[in-house]
Amino acid sequence: MKKMIAAAAVIFAAGTGSASATDLWEQSALNQVLQRGELQVCLEAGYMPFDMRNKKGDIVGFDVDIAKTMAKAMDVKLDLRNTAWDGIIPALLTGKCDLIISGMTINPERNLKVNFTDPYIVVGQTILLSPALKDKVKSYKDLNDEKYRITTKLGATSDYATKKYMSKAKLNLFETESEAALEVINGNADAFIYDLPYNAIYSSQNVGKVIHLDQSFTYEPLGMAVRKGDPDFLNFLNNYLAQIKGDGTYDKLYNKWFVSDAWIKTVQ
Repeated sequence: MKKMIAAAAVIFAAGTGSASATDLWEQSALNQVLQRGELQVCLEAGYMPFDMRNKKGDIVGFDVDIAKTMAKAMDVKLDLRNTAWDGIIPALLTGKCDLIISGMTINPERNLKVNFTDPYIVVGQTILLSPALKDKVKSYKDLNDEKYRITTKLGATSDYATKKYMSKAKLNLFETESEAALEVINGNADAFIYDLPYNAIYSSQNVGKVIHLDQSFTYEPLGMAVRKGDPDFLNFLNNYLAQIKGDGTYDKLYNKWFVSDAWIKTVQ
């Protein structure tokens, strides 16, 4: 009798496990994408060279090209949903998009709200400095002084990094990175803190107006964000990233946006 009960328990457990797996798949964003025939991606256009608008008004960039290759591999259409940064995670959580691909740094605070893929690129914070401070400031440590005025983007990881490493300085936060960086050129700030790729491009466009201290002082892996409780979608995304890194697709896109500067004339 005990053996029969045990056997029945195993069968019941297997049955409920199967039903649970079926429910998870039906609820998965991946299944919804396939059923809908469209991949909906949240991003914020304005972060060079990840997500930005070209002269025609189209959203382009490294993240965009990754999303395009992904949609093509899934045989679905791509819908890019431009979303303000402070509302981008809420937009994902309320189902306004399937995932976020927008140069988002993986950190504990965000990871409590969403799940991240494996990092698809690693960046760090660097400094755009006023030329007037060329011989006075050599690193972020030198800026940790109440006499200096620093700008960055509100809510970005640069916001938290500045508060952590340069807490003594006066910090002014802006809605966009372009507004914050312009403060240095206009003489209203001594330094702008932001991600290395953006600062490298910005300094090349404003030679003589800013100095780029290009030694990163933070480690920031960027990942795609999905809603929690969706192992199928996360599994697909991680395997897709591994695939494009192995077949040369990733290198091609990386060289296009980070090695070559040919694209810059299309966005100016």
